[in-house]
Amino acid sequence: MSINDDFGRLFSRKKNFILLLLASLLMIFFFLDIFLGSVILKPSDIISVFSGHSETNVETIILKFRLPKAITALFVGIALSLSGLQMQTIFRNPMAGPYVLGVSSGASLGVAIVILGFSNSFHLAGINSFSSWILVISAWTGAAAVMLIIMSISAKIKDILIILIIGIMIASGLSAVVSIMQYFSSETMLKSYVLWTMGSLGNLSADQLKVLVISVSSGIVLSLFSIKMLNALLLGETYAASIGLNIKFARFMIFACTSILAGSVTAFCGPIGFIGIAVPHIVRNIFRTSDLRVLVPGSIIVGGTLMLASDIISQLPGTGKVLPVNSVTSLIGIPVVIWVILKQRKSTDSL
Repeated sequence: MSINDDFGRLFSRKKNFILLLLASLLMIFFFLDIFLGSVILKPSDIISVFSGHSETNVETIILKFRLPKAITALFVGIALSLSGLQMQTIFRNPMAGPYVLGVSSGASLGVAIVILGFSNSFHLAGINSFSSWILVISAWTGAAAVMLIIMSISAKIKDILIILIIGIMIASGLSAVVSIMQYFSSETMLKSYVLWTMGSLGNLSADQLKVLVISVSSGIVLSLFSIKMLNALLLGETYAASIGLNIKFARFMIFACTSILAGSVTAFCGPIGFIGIAVPHIVRNIFRTSDLRVLVPGSIIVGGTLMLASDIISQLPGTGKVLPVNSVTSLIGIPVVIWVILKQRKSTDSL
């Protein structure tokens, strides 16, 4: 047996141990998200609910509010992390992410067109499965449009910071379009859109949560299917083509997957920033590898954990007050973004 084989097995055992540890941490935060809130519950309360011997108010808190919100946080974290990882890989850009490059803004524009354009027949208060699918498909379309623009630009411009600035400009431009739409909208339309912009992890109806879970699960399956393609693209499109990869099909798969993941989250929870850009870098530093076979499951676990932790922090347990979850994710993600920029600048200066 060679030294390389021994090292490979040692790394594999270490990787599996870390993944198991992170998965355990994910489960802990999932249950903490159910326990903690304005009313702090006990483990016995959870047991009594699922054994059918709980008080009515405790059952309502857990089954109608806490559990759906924890499931939402889990799937939102997974979706944003995977979309960020895929964007960073295909653009070969460490600053890529659905929020930073304007993909979330494109999804927001798609939602705004539906709500501000069809509010007379589209009411968030009475939303059903059909309306939920209309909302999420419009978000996918908006996200896909921005992805197409960014991919076209990145094919001609390789400078990371220029693409980042263009993404920020696209996001600002789309926000301006939405503002104009709001200005010319009726009071009913405007009220519906404002209610959507105030959306959080805890405002999803049963129909919306079902559509979110189905959509994100589809994106997860596509992400797992795309691992080999992403690993090949890491080495450059020329090499990927030389080993038989269909570049156009690979780009389409990742394009569709990212649009579904980022668009689904934005459709129901609004634009949530910095999780998509921060988590892939955190996972790379934990595992010290660029292998997507490790990074994809790692991003799923860490993304879900980080979003659950952000939700717990945003609730300010025991205080009866709630912070916007987007503020918490920004405070977590911004230091990571600054660290990536400084690291990139240091690497450039050392050349």
